[in-house]
Amino acid sequence: MGPDQPATDGYADRMADTPPGAPLPSPPAPAAPSSGEAPRMPLRRLGWRRFLVLAGVVLFIAGCAVFMVFTLGQSLGVRALLIGVVAAILPVPVLVACFLWLDRYEPEPLKYLIFCFAWGAFVSTAASLTVNEFAAARFADWGLPAALTGVLVAPFIEELTKALGPILLLVFRRREWSGITDGLVYCGLSAVGFAMVENILYLGGYGYATGADRYGPATGTQQVIAIFIVRILLFGFAHPLFTSMTGVGLGVAARTADRRVRVLAPVAGLLLAMMLHGTWNLLPTLTQATGEALIMLYGFLGLMVPIFFGMVGLAVWLRAWEGRLTERTLPDYVHAGWLSPPEVAALSSLGRRHAARSWARRVAGDAGVRAMRGYQFAATRLALLRDGSLRGLDRKPADLERTATEERELLEAITAYRSFFVGRDPQAPAGVWDGSRYHLRFPDGSQRPVAAPEEPVVPIPVVLAAPPPPVGHAPPGWYGPPPAAPWPSGHQ
Repeated sequence: MGPDQPATDGYADRMADTPPGAPLPSPPAPAAPSSGEAPRMPLRRLGWRRFLVLAGVVLFIAGCAVFMVFTLGQSLGVRALLIGVVAAILPVPVLVACFLWLDRYEPEPLKYLIFCFAWGAFVSTAASLTVNEFAAARFADWGLPAALTGVLVAPFIEELTKALGPILLLVFRRREWSGITDGLVYCGLSAVGFAMVENILYLGGYGYATGADRYGPATGTQQVIAIFIVRILLFGFAHPLFTSMTGVGLGVAARTADRRVRVLAPVAGLLLAMMLHGTWNLLPTLTQATGEALIMLYGFLGLMVPIFFGMVGLAVWLRAWEGRLTERTLPDYVHAGWLSPPEVAALSSLGRRHAARSWARRVAGDAGVRAMRGYQFAATRLALLRDGSLRGLDRKPADLERTATEERELLEAITAYRSFFVGRDPQAPAGVWDGSRYHLRFPDGSQRPVAAPEEPVVPIPVVLAAPPPPVGHAPPGWYGPPPAAPWPSGHQ
């Protein structure tokens, strides 16, 4: 039986046509309903080498943070620094929330999000400030205008250093990347951190300090407000937009098995980010040199705004694509008897996931909703893992073994999570899913098989029956007929 020959005519086969991948493990015997606390995913042990690396990274970022605070404090003064910090922090929660909204299907570990933000805020700004000041001094020595620094130097060093943190994360934690969405989130947070510290310089230095020194504190406050409106409210998307180009390239590299694409995609994204950043810095330079304000207006409306809305549209589409990924890959586990079709369908949108959590709270209380959240996260991770396996991302024996281990851990976690809400809804008939049909027991004691519904929207809490081994020489991921006796012994 090949992939073009469905095993059944039910919804499970019409959900998606998934190519054959690695053999799937058989599900265990149905578990009894659980009580108490929801299980947790196993944690990686923190060995001494990982501890030393983690400590080194934290100390390095902390050192860069101290350097930036000292440098800005000397340059701006304490009062201007504090005013700049307060004003620059105001938009950060909004921008961070936007990127976290993109990441709701499969939230990334908080430590990696903090790492990228801190990298952009302190490491990237420290390196960029040092290089930009050096370049400005050299241009002054050569009799060239200082504006060249913003056009020829700043875009390259700033985009390179902002991207370096996410690049290191991709190299050493590739399994934490699910695709372009993660690239946008990691690079976007790095850019938000960079923009926050850069805005301290503009708001506190060019805003308050300059105005207060010339005309007094009132004028300094007015300049802070004016710069806040122009730089943050109107152009606050600039740095995240530039660096998102690199994020797209890194996300493509994370989900491809082609080594050439793994190298060329990040390079292309980084170069595009640098060119876009350089073009943005060139617009005010030309406007000031020529006195033509229309240059800035046309550049903003004709170039940056369309690119911004195009990137927003791409991000929203990718977010929905990540939800639909479960419908493309998890049917393999439906055939294997690990999941039922409505459970897979209930993962495909945030609305359906919310409905599933509401149902779990109704039938199993707080423990049930925690278990449903854990189930949804583990199922999404499983879909990404399966998708990576089908794409051939793991080629080394160690990677293949690690993938198999992680797959088993996720499936065991899913089984444990399901036990918190399966069989607890008195409004649902008792039933068993055998990989192709439901076998339902009705109040009058009768039993009969029922095909999966066309458009299931909430999980049907049924027991999963382990199917028999594949018949003949079926490709991996495709399974034989359902067992003759689907009811577990002692099932009520």
